[in-house]
Amino acid sequence: MIVITTPTGRIGRRVVDGVLAAGAPARLIVRDASRLPAEVRERAEVVEGSHGDPDVVAKAFAGADAVFWLAPPDHRAASLDDIYSRFAEPACEAFKSQGVQRVVAVSALGRGVLPDAGHVTATLAMDDLIAGTGVHFRALTLPTFMDNMLGQAESIKNDGVFFSALPADRKLPTCACRDIADAAVRLLLDPEWTGRGDVPVLGPEDLSNDDMARIMSEVLGRPVRYQRVSVEAFKQSMLARGVSEANAQGLAEMMVAKENGLDDAEPRTPETSSPTTFRQWCEEELKPAVLG
Repeated sequence: MIVITTPTGRIGRRVVDGVLAAGAPARLIVRDASRLPAEVRERAEVVEGSHGDPDVVAKAFAGADAVFWLAPPDHRAASLDDIYSRFAEPACEAFKSQGVQRVVAVSALGRGVLPDAGHVTATLAMDDLIAGTGVHFRALTLPTFMDNMLGQAESIKNDGVFFSALPADRKLPTCACRDIADAAVRLLLDPEWTGRGDVPVLGPEDLSNDDMARIMSEVLGRPVRYQRVSVEAFKQSMLARGVSEANAQGLAEMMVAKENGLDDAEPRTPETSSPTTFRQWCEEELKPAVLG
């Protein structure tokens, strides 16, 4: 039995599809079962509720062999620990009480690189908490997601511009959510791995924001440019959207850390590279969102 959290999210829904396509038994934790496609509800067990709720995870993890873990976003959280470690505490108790063998978690690059990296630092603390339960644990260590660009689809469509606090020429890895899900599915279906380890998913190439603007312009057939904003302006834009102070500060710290080498420490190898190029992602995901 494989338990999947966040089964309606960009990564989680693909994990569900991969596990069901392999014929493996799946149990999904979801706040609202009506958000799941009918064919998924027919093929998987469903436990309604939050995976931060002790009763929900105790029920969902009973008899489970493996769990896909992703801490959901909480834009109004009072602290980063509330989003990550504190949210995961009930699940960690249930991993032990229900005898879960393996956990695969969405995590981040940068362990040991910089001391203050906002959301990344909090994510890595959550990893330590999970691994401390004694489960066999794999952290999918990830750079920025290509799919995050969908949050700027309206600006790209209407004004031909996207924003970040990073230098225009700073080349960094990015990865597609589909490749993250594929990596998770491979691990969830494999009962042989043991111990603790990281599984980087780096995409196939390092790109700067200027590189991305050029590729988007070519794919969309219209000019797209990148505009850098200050870290403070980036933070203020988050606050203006209703993001909490702690959350916005954590995002700002993470952005500074990325500029200063957070995502550079993991060497690119055939094993750490994932297949989806930014151009392919733009053709298949961004183009429909902007021009559709």
